[in-house]
Amino acid sequence: MSVQLSDHTDPSPPPSSINANSSLGSSAAAAASSSESNQTIPVPATSFERYKRRDMSKVVVRFRAIGNAPILKQNFYKITASNQFKAVIQFLRRELNYKASDPLFLYINSAFSPAPDEIVSNLHKCFNTDGHLIINYCTSAAWG
Repeated sequence: MSVQLSDHTDPSPPPSSINANSSLGSSAAAAASSSESNQTIPVPATSFERYKRRDMSKVVVRFRAIGNAPILKQNFYKITASNQFKAVIQFLRRELNYKASDPLFLYINSAFSPAPDEIVSNLHKCFNTDGHLIINYCTSAAWG
């Protein structure tokens, strides 16, 4: 097994070139600093900043009623991918006109009930069927 190393250099200037302006005369240093101030240096985004941004892509969710649960007039909805699963629960409660005290159980692909703090895009990536996230819902516990 061979490992190939890339010839990657650090884009930041070496420390000796940073101090070069201080050894110049005052007029040359002022000219150098004014030309540097006109240039905008892009700041690279850290990986943390990339994850702080909210993902505005949509996920297609299909709701299926189980047992005596009321059937929705529309089964397919698009939900923001960065939402937590509790937003899906609240959305379905609004659509069904259910109170917080009314029992409602949601399952992914008739198999398991995800945690309310699970991200919808993660569920879609792992458990989608034909590009849809299938969510079964019922008024009594159907599966373990």
